[in-house]
Amino acid sequence: MAGTEKVSQLSSCNDARAMIVRAREEGIETVWDRLAAQEPQCGYCALGVSCRNCSMGPCRVDPFGEGPQKGVCGADADIIVARNLGRTIAAGAAAHSDHGRDILEVFGELAEGTTSGYELRDTTKLKALAEEWGIEVDGRDSQEIALELADAMMEDYGSRKSRLGFSDRLPEQRQELWEKLGITPRGIDRENVEMLHRTHMGVDNDYVNTLLHGLRTSLSDGWGGSMVATELSDVMFGTPKPNISKVNLGALRAECVNIALHGHNPLLSDVIMQAAEDPELVALAKEKGAEGINLVGLCCTGNELQMRKGIPMAGNHLMQELVILTGALDAMVVDYQCIMPAVTDVAKCFHTEVISTADKAKFTGATHISFDPHRGYEIARQIVRTGIEAYANRNPDRVRIPEGTVEMMAGFSVEAILGALGGTPEPLVEAIKAGKIRGAVGVVGCNNPKVQQDLGHVTLTKRLIENDILVLVTGCSAVANGKAGLMMPAAADMAGPGLKEVCEALGIPPVLHMGSCVDNTRILTLAAALARYLGTDIDKLPLAGAAPEWYSEKAVSIGAYVVASGIYTVLGVQPAIFGSPNVVNLLAAGLDDVVGAKFAVEADPEKAALLIRRHIEAKREGLGLPFVETGEIETAAA
Repeated sequence: MAGTEKVSQLSSCNDARAMIVRAREEGIETVWDRLAAQEPQCGYCALGVSCRNCSMGPCRVDPFGEGPQKGVCGADADIIVARNLGRTIAAGAAAHSDHGRDILEVFGELAEGTTSGYELRDTTKLKALAEEWGIEVDGRDSQEIALELADAMMEDYGSRKSRLGFSDRLPEQRQELWEKLGITPRGIDRENVEMLHRTHMGVDNDYVNTLLHGLRTSLSDGWGGSMVATELSDVMFGTPKPNISKVNLGALRAECVNIALHGHNPLLSDVIMQAAEDPELVALAKEKGAEGINLVGLCCTGNELQMRKGIPMAGNHLMQELVILTGALDAMVVDYQCIMPAVTDVAKCFHTEVISTADKAKFTGATHISFDPHRGYEIARQIVRTGIEAYANRNPDRVRIPEGTVEMMAGFSVEAILGALGGTPEPLVEAIKAGKIRGAVGVVGCNNPKVQQDLGHVTLTKRLIENDILVLVTGCSAVANGKAGLMMPAAADMAGPGLKEVCEALGIPPVLHMGSCVDNTRILTLAAALARYLGTDIDKLPLAGAAPEWYSEKAVSIGAYVVASGIYTVLGVQPAIFGSPNVVNLLAAGLDDVVGAKFAVEADPEKAALLIRRHIEAKREGLGLPFVETGEIETAAA
């Protein structure tokens, strides 16, 4: 195998380490082996100074000044880096916003009564959203309201409007700032198309102008497509409420048919949960020798189900090959995003069926069962049946499930958080004013094999809660902190005295699971609600964001819209921008004067915690709030 590092250096999770060892024993390639085989990776690409946007290239600029300083068209490092970053933002925004469109289209078809397996499960939220969008609700039935809301939201995907429908959630100060800067998103698809146009050769060649539109593009995701996905998923599948679940590969059950639900879109996985309880299919599983059907989650599809149904999580991004290596997984059902093509190669070494379901995301070597919401429940039954048939091919002698699971609490929607506070942000605001909670940080993002799995997420989170800083998590970060035991009420013992007091009073953990990657919009909504309650802008609040192990284009879009919304954000993996000192200075300093927030890059989670602590204290000082002395991070800095 290509990888020579000690297994302990690759992952901080015992279940992952056990499966990596097995992979190396059996000569099965994993993500870490493929990373090692790529070394050394291209330095030009890592710095963002390579360009292949036209056939006059590919071009590169020498960041050390010894080679070419301009591409064939004359683009220098600033232009090339800005173009590349702009296209990365557009790709990430497109991925999440297209997810939102898929949810919206099925929501509209549900309103028309043409789907199978779906219902409007939260009509209270449906009516609240309709009123927010100026739609009359009195005297109308839910489907009629839903149909008009679907039409209104679909307008946001076009280019006929001057601003997005969710913009009114923002404080007026932020809305005015975006208008002044010319970065108010006008349409979800429009900004993505314009970003690609601007970065075509011969169009926008001013790096500042390009990157400002990059912010606008990301905002069309955060306050547009992703927010549509989150809000309508709540209406269709239920708004999450706190529930207790479990995590780790030990969630697999040797005596059951095991089906993993992997990807990001809850449309299919929700009906699969219904099908897995079908008496006929349960009887078939028992006929094949199993005791029942066991569903587990991977990545954000799993997070969606864990938030609403308490489904156990097998793991996060870097666990997707390893769950197959247990020999106990009968089917992996995938939709789209963050799914490695390699899962089909690993599955060939076992009996596991990889079942692709999205026509926009086919995988060579997988069994493709095209998902159609008009026949949702019927297709879900077909998929579950395929998993049951695969169980009959399982070799019991090859089953190795690492023992043990960890309990974790999920389900903290904005509604659930405010409900715990009595329906108003006031108790949270008072706790922040008193210093019991010094501030809040969203720790989000995926795993990256360049970082020891989960180490960045968990170390940063521990340092923050030790210093009375509330942590909000989504996506892979939520799974990482769940595995580390930080997401149960008892974890308050690991928090500082003020945060511990608040958590114990409310019966909550110091780390709140707010959902999947698109559900970062819940954090935006909560931040905006706090700012509006205080009559100020988001950038004045003691808030921060962090992505310690990010890897995807979606993460770049998320980081950009969080900063553009006024929240300081620390990245743990270096983005491909360092070939242009001007771009670096703009993102890491200049943006603070423009949107009231900026990026920082710090690979060491201990040092990242110090940066965030200093930022939060500065924001508290700006609000005239008291400094609360603790020694945890200062000691780490020393």
